[in-house]
Amino acid sequence: MNTAQWSRFMVLLTAGVLSFFSVASLVRIGEKPEIAAWVAFYSFMMLIESAALLFCYFRLPQRSKTIFGLVTAILALNIILPIFDQVGLADILFIVLNVAVLALLYSARKEFLPA
Repeated sequence: MNTAQWSRFMVLLTAGVLSFFSVASLVRIGEKPEIAAWVAFYSFMMLIESAALLFCYFRLPQRSKTIFGLVTAILALNIILPIFDQVGLADILFIVLNVAVLALLYSARKEFLPA
């Protein structure tokens, strides 16, 4: 597998991780009923982000600046936003995953951007 294929696979993996976190959050929603609405909102947002990454996964080979910019922006936000919350092991691992995907995408940018 070349770098472009690895980076696409990692985008797909990130979408899967987000979907897992979303479902895991919804499963535990009853543990703290006082914040259930917020948990449901964040879970829904994670599913939307996962769907956006899945969309980008399929569209990246079409060499679009817009799609490349969108996936780059999503990954950058995934790196920056967890810092403003309580940072635990899961957050650190998720940040590392997003940094790795962003680095792979950047190194394969000639494959994804128009000539």
